[in-house]
Amino acid sequence: MVTDVNGWEAKSWVIVHPIRAHVLNPDQAGTKYSSLFVFIRGSKKVGWIECLCTNMKTVAISFFSLSIAPMQEFRDFFHTLLDQSRETIRPYYSDTDLAVETKSDDTPVTLADRETERILREHINETFPSHGIIGEEFGTENPDAEFVWVLDPIDGTKSFVTGVPLFGTLIALLKDGQPILGAIDQPILSQRIIGDGQTTHFNGRPVKLRKPVSLQQATLLTTDPLVPSQLHNAAGWDKLSNSVRLYRTWGDCYGYLLLASGKADIMVDPIVEKWDLLSLIPIIRGAGGTITDWHGGDPVQGNSIVAAHPDLHPEILGLLS
Repeated sequence: MVTDVNGWEAKSWVIVHPIRAHVLNPDQAGTKYSSLFVFIRGSKKVGWIECLCTNMKTVAISFFSLSIAPMQEFRDFFHTLLDQSRETIRPYYSDTDLAVETKSDDTPVTLADRETERILREHINETFPSHGIIGEEFGTENPDAEFVWVLDPIDGTKSFVTGVPLFGTLIALLKDGQPILGAIDQPILSQRIIGDGQTTHFNGRPVKLRKPVSLQQATLLTTDPLVPSQLHNAAGWDKLSNSVRLYRTWGDCYGYLLLASGKADIMVDPIVEKWDLLSLIPIIRGAGGTITDWHGGDPVQGNSIVAAHPDLHPEILGLLS
């Protein structure tokens, strides 16, 4: 049996995915598990616990570290939002008369960007009125909420306005400032990837980063080939880009989709905003990758990205430094 926690009866706990272990079984008596993923039977709710397998039949829960959250409801809502963003963006993509404005930061914006974010915000506010929102086009609402949605309606607007389908809609859900769900949706190619930090699914199919043979056989992607040398160690960037087999600018969010789905090995961005970044973290981690800032730090606190297979990531950081 399992001890009672926070009012939930022991019989309702079902352990479905241990993050730092395999499965609980009689041979694992005396083993402590941190951050087990659990499901509350019949409630569509999940949470994280710390527990101790004390003997052949008993699991004693010693700590409940995260409020129970309706994760499946959030996943379903992600699909609702992304279906709506596809419906909004597609007509604009084929509009040859679509006007392009330049914002104060010298980046382009269109009616498609603004209309998509407006609709996404409207859906979020109607469904989760207590949640916060951070968006590229319309700023921040209630940023101190427990749950905050981070929106980039069209990441890669330069590609979008020139008819290149290397753009997408980015959505992240934060809990207490940490991204717990992230999505990239490419509306023209009908490609969607969603990750929760433990698993990542591409059009409903689980995906993982491919295991690289070596850095010399790797495919490196970035968004703008000039910016890394302008903002960071130019010699380090030259070393990295000259070390790989293939170096291409299949960038913006689409580069991370390629990385997470096993089509590339390294994706880097020398500078990003929060709405560019936060959705990518649970996607890359869920696909078995490592994602940090340019110096190996916490990406949540950073403004740059180095994402790769764990076998390559330390070597990449060594070259960049």
